[in-house]
Amino acid sequence: MTFPAQPFLRFALAALTWLPAAAAAQPVTVNDAWVRAPAPGQKVAAAYLELTSRVNLSLVAVASPAAAAVELHSTAVEGGVMKMRPVGRIELPAGKAVKLAPGGLHAMLVDLKQPLKAGDKVQLTLTVQRADNASRSTFTISAVVREAAADPPHHH
Repeated sequence: MTFPAQPFLRFALAALTWLPAAAAAQPVTVNDAWVRAPAPGQKVAAAYLELTSRVNLSLVAVASPAAAAVELHSTAVEGGVMKMRPVGRIELPAGKAVKLAPGGLHAMLVDLKQPLKAGDKVQLTLTVQRADNASRSTFTISAVVREAAADPPHHH
């Protein structure tokens, strides 16, 4: 089977120019993704990142090959005690940076499959859903493991 060169070249060039546009169409930008190194023997670790969506979305799930499960949590101080609560979704308003940070929203990696140490990389697969629940998309990022430093303590 032979193809006329001109139309085929036009198609190939159109496909090449479409690829960067598709990559740029990613609706969420992720910055500063990191996981707090757990204490020795601890089977949970918190993941933090900053998400900026181009459209109204919700973060509805996170998964990782490093853990049996990943849960979305919020942290709040109640009566002088810091408490964590699971949340079903994290709203990502269009154009507004949403920070998952120590002492606030975060993704908790539960039942770690192996110890994590500073410098390790952890894959996180994020699932976002449109505000009208019409569609979901999933993408994977890499988060670096950092030492705990002087972050506020987590009480489960």
